[in-house]
Amino acid sequence: MKLAVLADLHANLEATLSVHADLQRRGISDIWVLGDLVGKGPRPREVLAWVQAHATRVVQGNWDARVAGASHRPQDLWPRTLLSAAELRYLADLPYGIEETFSRQVWRFVHAGSKGVFHRLYPHSSLHEQVAAFEPNPALGLMQQADALVYADIHEALMLDVEGLPLLNCGSVGNPLDSTLSCYLILDFDDNPDGVGYSAQFVRLPYDRAAEIGAAEASGMPFTREYITELLTGAYQRRRVRGVD
Repeated sequence: MKLAVLADLHANLEATLSVHADLQRRGISDIWVLGDLVGKGPRPREVLAWVQAHATRVVQGNWDARVAGASHRPQDLWPRTLLSAAELRYLADLPYGIEETFSRQVWRFVHAGSKGVFHRLYPHSSLHEQVAAFEPNPALGLMQQADALVYADIHEALMLDVEGLPLLNCGSVGNPLDSTLSCYLILDFDDNPDGVGYSAQFVRLPYDRAAEIGAAEASGMPFTREYITELLTGAYQRRRVRGVD
């Protein structure tokens, strides 16, 4: 089984279409999206429509929850005005995570970790916190002890061994902060019933950045300058409005 794991599209349509073309070229149709479909970028409706048309499984990201109503910052309110009530319900109702067994191992797929959609799990998080991310959390629908964890949120591709357990971050399609190139993850699982093997491949792709910047400049969205700077540099730009992050 070959699975593409995407996340943090962030309403960047040009990057999303570049990844789509690459997936078609590779013949991969099983596409799992680990949240943050919207927010930050200029075209939330178009990217959400792409996800609804092409993704096999989707989980909720922190920006999806915020735009759907969890907070009311300017960067939440602007995309909210562009989405229909049905589209906002879709974002609000997305599941927290996915747990599936591949190659006799329980794989967990979430946006930000196993404690909550707004809780960050970093490469430098303590070993205790990393190990805890594999544990069950029934309150969030995570019912099993995971053997492997795939997540997103920090916009950095990552592969770590945590006490013998694989911890992978798929990187960001629309707002990478470890490169200026889009990133997604391909997982290929051993189809041998006696095997537990898998391979993981990170894919980096260019996209039409000038077209995306043009769409942002024409959109009227808040924090356009910060968004464009992130696209050009791959460096996070903190957003502040009247003292509120």
